[in-house]
Amino acid sequence: MESKQLLKNYFGYDSFISGQEDLINCILSGKDVLGIMPTGSGKSICYQLPGLIFDGLTIVLSPLISLMKDQVNILKASGIDAAYINSSLSSSEYYSVINDINNGKYKIIYIAPERLESEDFLEIIETNKISMVAVDEAHCVSQWGHDFRPSYLKIRDFISKLEGNPVISAFTATATENVKKDIVKKIGLKEAEIVNTGYDRENLYFEVRKPKKKFQELLKILESEEGSSGIIYCNTRKAVEEVSSKLIDEGYNVTRYHAGLAKNERNINQEKFILDEKPIIVATNAFGMGIDKSNVNFVIHYNMPKNLENYYQEAGRAGRDGSPAKCILLYSPQDVMINKFLIEKTAEYDYKNDELKKKVINQNFQLLNKIQEYCTTRDCYRQYILNYFGENTNGYCGNCFNCTGDFDELDVEEETFHIISAINYINNLNKSFGKGIITNILKGSNTKKIRDLGFDKSPAFNKLNHKSKEEIALVIDFLVNKKYLRVSGNRYPVIKLGKNYEDIINGLVSLNMKISKDELNTFKEKTNNGKNKSKIVP
Repeated sequence: MESKQLLKNYFGYDSFISGQEDLINCILSGKDVLGIMPTGSGKSICYQLPGLIFDGLTIVLSPLISLMKDQVNILKASGIDAAYINSSLSSSEYYSVINDINNGKYKIIYIAPERLESEDFLEIIETNKISMVAVDEAHCVSQWGHDFRPSYLKIRDFISKLEGNPVISAFTATATENVKKDIVKKIGLKEAEIVNTGYDRENLYFEVRKPKKKFQELLKILESEEGSSGIIYCNTRKAVEEVSSKLIDEGYNVTRYHAGLAKNERNINQEKFILDEKPIIVATNAFGMGIDKSNVNFVIHYNMPKNLENYYQEAGRAGRDGSPAKCILLYSPQDVMINKFLIEKTAEYDYKNDELKKKVINQNFQLLNKIQEYCTTRDCYRQYILNYFGENTNGYCGNCFNCTGDFDELDVEEETFHIISAINYINNLNKSFGKGIITNILKGSNTKKIRDLGFDKSPAFNKLNHKSKEEIALVIDFLVNKKYLRVSGNRYPVIKLGKNYEDIINGLVSLNMKISKDELNTFKEKTNNGKNKSKIVP
């Protein structure tokens, strides 16, 4: 039966979407493939449909139990025999699946990479024809990726034990150039056809807000999205509990999801969300992979995620039906510190090798720096995301806050000159410090630490005492984004001079910073010692 007929009969679609047919044709011709396709672009069909056509068994390697269950349930509902093998099975369920595989019942088997060394499973591959191995969430094989899993490093060795040269296919929603190279090398793709359908989801609107009171800002967003279905992501279980409880008190029909809940409660809550009995779910990133809910109208990140890959995957759960949807991130500097703590805590638990642990922590800190840059950029949010993944854009998308919001231009010549002067003074002493110390110098903080370091002698000392710390921090972020300054270091990042900073010292550059009306509240006209608090460019 032709691929398109199978697509219609089993999956209910009349035609393929971008990239699907190319990948399927490559697989059916016996080529290894790497498919890089954004959330909602139908990656699973690219290996499921060939699995139906091939004579033998297709093994799908997948990292999450919930993801496997969802995929198998969808296949069964479509009339396709499939099963999974993971730690959620009882002993009797496990041996029942093994028996059914040996009896030829299934075309597609999902398995956790941790199970690849099981003797029972190794016997299966010796007695059954394996036509294809599909690696889902393939970025997990890369230490450069956002979700590295050591168990994925077993995949190449497992493939080497298979007879008959089965097709190897790998799929991911996001992959930087380093991650892409790692996937090809560490999974062992041979002369792979790489199909990248592009990362842009034009129907998604992106915005970052920096509210002083996050929960009040959340209520403001939900009020504007009344009657819509959405996901609110928090970075800890505690935050999920607090936010969901407060929303219930406010009268919202919400449910919650995190790994600390009993399995049965998680399943019930997830089902209620999917069926719109509870249109809003508050969750950690344990929720979402493989959840095929088409009418998610908004995704709100109550906290900044640990990296852009996670953010884009989670935000991408909005608007899967192609309808306009909002992706709003509520950012605060405290999110950075919490994420650093979580990165170190997770690495401490996952890795016993100190060298590997240190490497993973440093790489995750670098990824954290990139999403922090995203949160503070004043350029197009979509451009920043797409450039991160290697796609060039013209810098105006027309569907993000930085492109369409209400902005003024603020003359920050005074702030810029003194910030550069303060950092230059620190550098000349062969020292480097973070944003806090730099701000204290500019504010003229007469602390013991400032005096002991000799920073009270800096020409920039007390020069911006009429500015708030928030104002100074915003301008520093602006200068980092414009490459006049740069951030160095991971655990304790410091601010250093960047490109062309001397142009500012020599008065050759006057910079105007784009500022939103909301931010302008902290830049109100105010007189202090005869100086204007801020100067709006006419």
